Amino acid sequence: MPIVEFKNVSRVYRSGDHELRALDGVNMTLDEGKYVVILGPSGAGKSTLLNLLGGLDSPTEGKIYVEGQDISTLNQNELAEYRAGKVGFVFQFYNLVPTLTVHENVALVKEIAPNPLSATKMLEEVGLSDHLKNFPSELSGGEQQRVSIARALAKNPKILLCDEPTGALDSETGVLVLKLLLRMAREYGKTIVIVTHNQNIAKMADVVLRVKNGKIVAKEEQEHPASADEIDW
Repeated sequence: MPIVEFKNVSRVYRSGDHELRALDGVNMTLDEGKYVVILGPSGAGKSTLLNLLGGLDSPTEGKIYVEGQDISTLNQNELAEYRAGKVGFVFQFYNLVPTLTVHENVALVKEIAPNPLSATKMLEEVGLSDHLKNFPSELSGGEQQRVSIARALAKNPKILLCDEPTGALDSETGVLVLKLLLRMAREYGKTIVIVTHNQNIAKMADVVLRVKNGKIVAKEEQEHPASADEIDW
């Protein structure tokens, strides 16, 4: 059974008489353990799709199933439980708490996640075991993004959602972060969904969803995705 299923999902935003259809009748399925890239121009509906899957927003129409659970009918408290238990987030900007150390930022997830992993172990996995007592301001952008990845994985989510995770990084650091994301997703059996407009990132994916004007216009399954080292960045 697919881990994710969208059935005729639309999201409409209204302001007075104006109506913006950010998603328009989307149908899709995503299989467990896949590396999925959602590709499209700005305003295509990529982030809206990610926000709906992450339980940060609810559809105007349609149904969204995650592991067979209809999350489109959940109230705010239930959505918070869903986010805490099943979804990890990695954003373009790192959203770290500046007054907490690196270890404390990652260990925060113990307060919300039902089955968290060790913060120390996750920071070792992303190569930051020497920075546990540092504060975010003492780290480079790439290191801060690695902390956010460790924090997302420490929740032990089923799905890892990444919105332009390399957008604030230089290309060399961005490639390192992408390789890390992919390795961690594979080794820990996560379904990873990345929103981007970067065609090179799509070359690494098992599945590419192309979004335009609120619709999925193509779903491409790549039997032999490229590795980061094979791509001319």
